Amino acid sequence: MLLQHIYPGNRLAIALSGGVDSVVLLHVLAELSKEMHFMLTAVHVNHGISDNASHWSRFCCDLCHTYQIPIHVAYVHVKKGIGLSLEASAREQRYRVFGYLQADFVVLAQHLDDQAETMLLQLFRGAGIKGLSAMPEVRNQQGHNSPKILRPLLEVSRSSIETYARQNELTWITDESNDDTTFNRNFLRHDVLPVIRKRYPRYPEILLRSSRHFSEANELLDELAQIDRDYCLVAGKLHIERLRAFSLPRAKNLLRYTLLSHGADLPSTARLNEILKQLQALSPDHQFHVSFGNTEIRSYQGAIYILSRPKGAAEFTEFRRLWHGEALPDVQHTQGAIRFIESKGLGISPRKILGKTIGIRLRKGGERFMPACNRPRRSLKNLLQEASIPPWERMRMPLLFCDERLVWVPGIGIDCEFQAESGELGILPVWNSSS
Repeated sequence: MLLQHIYPGNRLAIALSGGVDSVVLLHVLAELSKEMHFMLTAVHVNHGISDNASHWSRFCCDLCHTYQIPIHVAYVHVKKGIGLSLEASAREQRYRVFGYLQADFVVLAQHLDDQAETMLLQLFRGAGIKGLSAMPEVRNQQGHNSPKILRPLLEVSRSSIETYARQNELTWITDESNDDTTFNRNFLRHDVLPVIRKRYPRYPEILLRSSRHFSEANELLDELAQIDRDYCLVAGKLHIERLRAFSLPRAKNLLRYTLLSHGADLPSTARLNEILKQLQALSPDHQFHVSFGNTEIRSYQGAIYILSRPKGAAEFTEFRRLWHGEALPDVQHTQGAIRFIESKGLGISPRKILGKTIGIRLRKGGERFMPACNRPRRSLKNLLQEASIPPWERMRMPLLFCDERLVWVPGIGIDCEFQAESGELGILPVWNSSS
């Protein structure tokens, strides 16, 4: 399977726990790296949960030293999150570490029995087709530059891995929590699956085949969602009126796909159904707002907005500086950043603000603005409404002032009295919103 994905010069980082699975994978990859000419490193995540965590980290470092392979040890703090078990929180922290690694692939030692356990756990959680697809051999992570996840052992059984380890006289560590049947996975592994194996000895291969059927069905649903999204998109947003044309299952499939493509946490099935029903019943002049997990869904003028939920109250430190012609620094705040670039014939005229106080703050109300020189000065409120800027964005967008005169508004422009003339080198503010 590696031959299908790995090329000479690729950078592979093996996730090394020190258990038999990852120790065997390290042994195999170390040998293959000489033949396939890929670069191999290791990453060990110390969760700090077990009293033996430091011992495991030292074991992994010593093992990599033996192979002359660089290793990065990441120390994370794991605690139960809202709606998350300790096991799920630890997994979330691991994948956060994986996302920042400088590699083409993070290679995991999950195998055939892990795949079967994962599928059954998803089934008992009431997962849909995507969840029952279990673990893919290769998948992308969310970050733009994040390495892909690669699982080359998904068709290899636990017993085969253990046999290989004994034959090659490998040493490994044993996590004492693997015997704790209060964890769902361990309960399945020790109490349930041995009974199933007596009647269905090839159940891991059978469940792997089923998971691939589910994976194919999930791909078809994603393709349908892409077709439906293209139909519903207007100016880059899903429109409620077009969403109404679909049956409830089809509309739900589209909304679920759109949320996942935004990196959103999915709500429960019951809540997703309720959100969709409310959206489809919404009149164009009414607004909608619901929050869950890391996500907000809002509506404005019939369009659906999927936004990252603020982690706390939006804060903005006002920027004020007497300007003498020096380069203006980037200005950061919780909803984005402003940078200033030079542009001929565009932006703010430097000579009109020289020696004056430049300030950036949020709306207070009552501001007036004249972005077009052939039209009268008007209230900022009306201009923002005409520009179809959603209300929640109006209240958090930064405004640039010269002394007490409003100079620049993101998405609207620069006040006529401060605009650079043709041929003049102007200062153009650019706001990169994080929403």
